[in-house]
Amino acid sequence: MIDQRSNKPLTPWRRMTHDIIFEAETPAGRAFDIVLLISISLSVFVVILDSVASIRAAYGPLLDALEWFFTLVFTVEYAMRLISVRHPLRYARSFFGVVDLLAIIPTYLSLFILGSHYLIVVRLLRLLRIFRILKLAEYLREAKMLRRALRSSQRKISVFLLTIITLTVIIGAMMYVIEGEANGFTDIPTSIYWAIVTLSTVGYGDISPKTPLGQMVAAIVMLLGYGIIAVPTGIVTVELSRARTSVSTRACQSCGGADHDDDALYCKHCGEKL
Repeated sequence: MIDQRSNKPLTPWRRMTHDIIFEAETPAGRAFDIVLLISISLSVFVVILDSVASIRAAYGPLLDALEWFFTLVFTVEYAMRLISVRHPLRYARSFFGVVDLLAIIPTYLSLFILGSHYLIVVRLLRLLRIFRILKLAEYLREAKMLRRALRSSQRKISVFLLTIITLTVIIGAMMYVIEGEANGFTDIPTSIYWAIVTLSTVGYGDISPKTPLGQMVAAIVMLLGYGIIAVPTGIVTVELSRARTSVSTRACQSCGGADHDDDALYCKHCGEKL
């Protein structure tokens, strides 16, 4: 095996495996990706059917067999992805590397924790590759713009969330004092829950104020909620207007990273030459 610290080119069979698994430009790679997407969709559909009691009672063994079949296929595919790049650990730590691993863990985990196999639906995240596979560069560009906008907004949104948490604690404590246990506000955590539900304008209705003062505070919180919803939207919108980029569908031979700029010469994830 080639030392991961070396920059030697991939051996022919690893290069061929890389082109099939990671590249969507070749006929073989495109066919592999399309079969993979279909398999992911079918495996999630099997899990959804398995959650229906009547279907599970009639076809339980078949659904279990299909679930393990897909899991074994994805396990082999994950291993081949690691083998076909020069730096497997870099790919394993990447977004899609983590998603690929999470896609197979639930089935094995179900051997020890009953019902954990339903978490297999996380495989749907792997369908995000469809934009690269189908050469939907415009969608990749928009996705990258959104990611950059969210990253640029994280400090402002963090401050905003901290402010909201502070408000909900204060409002919850106020409602606990105003309404009390007799009206369903049995403790401050329950009152904070009510404040979050009301401030977010969800309004489940399982707890509601009964006193005139409590209802007045609730009305103010509801109106405040409408204004608060607009704040993160405005923050992200401003950052989106600043984000502009162009994306290609090339995948790095070293770490498997994709979504590079059209004019990129080196991988933005590991620095290897593209």
